Amino acid sequence: MSGSAPSSRREGDEAAPSAPGVIRWGMLGTGSAVVLTTVLVLAAGSGVYAVLGYPDPGALTKLGVNLLRLVFDLAGACCLGGLVFAAFFTVPQRGGMISPDGYAALRTAGTAAWFWGVAGLLLTVFDAADSAGQSVTDSLTPGALSGLLEALDVPKAWLLSALLALVLAVACRSTLRWRTTIGLTVLAGLTLLPPVLVGHSASNGGHDFASDSMVFHVVAAALWLGVLFAVLAHARRRGANPEIVARRYRKLAATCWGLLAASGAIGSLILAPIRMWLGTQYGALVLCKIGLLLLVGLVSVPLRRRITRSALDRHRGMLRLAGAELALLLATVGISMGMAHVPPPNLLDRDATAMDLLIGYDLPEFPSFWQLVTHWRFDLLLGTAAVVLAVSYLTGVRRLRAHGQRWPVGRTVSWLAGCLAVLVASSSGVGSYAPATFGVHMTAHLLLNMLGPALLVLGTPVNLCLRALPRARRGEPYGPREWLLGIVDSPVSRWLSHPVLASLLLVGSLYALYPTGLFQLVMQEHWAHTIMNVYFLGSGYLWFWSILGIDRTPRRVPQLARLGVTLGMMPALAFFGVLVLSMSEPIAGNYYRTLDLPWSVDPMAAQQAGALIGWLGGEVPLLLVLVVLLRKWHREEGDDDDADYRGMLARLESTRS
Repeated sequence: MSGSAPSSRREGDEAAPSAPGVIRWGMLGTGSAVVLTTVLVLAAGSGVYAVLGYPDPGALTKLGVNLLRLVFDLAGACCLGGLVFAAFFTVPQRGGMISPDGYAALRTAGTAAWFWGVAGLLLTVFDAADSAGQSVTDSLTPGALSGLLEALDVPKAWLLSALLALVLAVACRSTLRWRTTIGLTVLAGLTLLPPVLVGHSASNGGHDFASDSMVFHVVAAALWLGVLFAVLAHARRRGANPEIVARRYRKLAATCWGLLAASGAIGSLILAPIRMWLGTQYGALVLCKIGLLLLVGLVSVPLRRRITRSALDRHRGMLRLAGAELALLLATVGISMGMAHVPPPNLLDRDATAMDLLIGYDLPEFPSFWQLVTHWRFDLLLGTAAVVLAVSYLTGVRRLRAHGQRWPVGRTVSWLAGCLAVLVASSSGVGSYAPATFGVHMTAHLLLNMLGPALLVLGTPVNLCLRALPRARRGEPYGPREWLLGIVDSPVSRWLSHPVLASLLLVGSLYALYPTGLFQLVMQEHWAHTIMNVYFLGSGYLWFWSILGIDRTPRRVPQLARLGVTLGMMPALAFFGVLVLSMSEPIAGNYYRTLDLPWSVDPMAAQQAGALIGWLGGEVPLLLVLVVLLRKWHREEGDDDDADYRGMLARLESTRS
């Protein structure tokens, strides 16, 4: 690991300054989190259980659940932060190996992952007992535990996260490659989410907003706290590039602060309207969290500005910053743990309709064309992604123009049109009514799976990034350009971009989702519906990216092979359309009947309309792909002919001389 790797200790530097003070800050913050969690759980009593109609499981079970959640969240944050630091804050060695600083962060992440996984396994048992209102000792028998796991969703979520965390623990110990840490970082972020998606925010009216906001909230909190741990450890061991580490942490912390504020406000307003903040225990805790978050911002921003240019002073400034922020963030985590046992005012909305419970909002009017155009409900995940992608692309184009370089207007228009397609499919009336009727759902499916991805790929975003983003300087940590290349040129990308596999992922999902009954299960949960939409968009983009071949890809595919795969896709889509048209029973019929819509729609007519939309609408992008491929093939053939002709002339000229 040594050799050419940057040294993790700089010559002439003294021992890490102020370490005891920072440790005291950390111990104070951790102690405050434990105390706040314990006090809030005991003070809440049996309130949340009375609201849900369950008996009180006892102090051991209640405290066990919340203290284990505290360990789970802190260990998860340390694991995620260590991986982020190893991937994005350190300088990889030649050959793609991680540096000594990256290795230290990776080892810390691996150790944290073991605690993360064990806490998740214990939570599977404790939360099952807590959710059923039983003492944990009464739930430890195999029959009782298996019955609870089968009936309850939250313990399954803990178990899934625990298994993923244990996979991370093993992977962190067995990898030394920089690219692998990027994949492990993504896996760590996903490991945080299962318990979030089935919590308080996943039920009742507005749960689409509440669940999506909690995704931002939890990931931002874990990222901020985890990277803070990693930065603190890096500063204490006198790691390399302190200036760059401080600058990147400053940007990340500011971004996480904004995400926490926005997502926390949305989630709090859903679970506890602002009029209830002063009159309920839950509202009082919300105000405490807001106060702590504001305090973190007020304390940390001046500290960041006072970090001097001296390397030693910078280390001291980073340590002071880490200590102050660490204590405040840990106190905020303690309040969050305690809030889990305080019932939010809207936990059980007695006036909630079937639509509120299943999709999160009411749809009082028939989905006319006017309703589809005007009835907007912003999707916090895909809608935000569409806006961010559009703004980022325009920023890249502007940067090129500032350097005197031109970028084709057609590509910009195509990219913006693709972002608009994603926005319409997720946030307009099309997205709002998609869970209510199959015909509108297939329209959203077409936009997310075919039209939107095709337009996005035609914008060639990878090429734009490679031209607009600066290269990292020698000896500095990689920047966005190198991160993008690491992902695009990775073995995983090369494997996924094979045209045959990309085609199976695209068209195979149609046959796996709709005729099998899986679609009904997916539509009953908001998180599953969101995953389905993300999969539609991702698989569609992957297919057009590998087939069109106009943007940088990790493999070169002959034009003839691309034409063959495209021609093979057309009958596959046609057969799916015929299959759905020939069905005698409506897909997800029980789900649509349970919605109890205030307006009538014939489920079979909606299904047939959806089948035609998916079939005929899906063929249009494929025809456009054929046109693009044939033009490229003709151009390449012409270039080859010109090259052969020039070669022949050169040979004739040489024979004459």
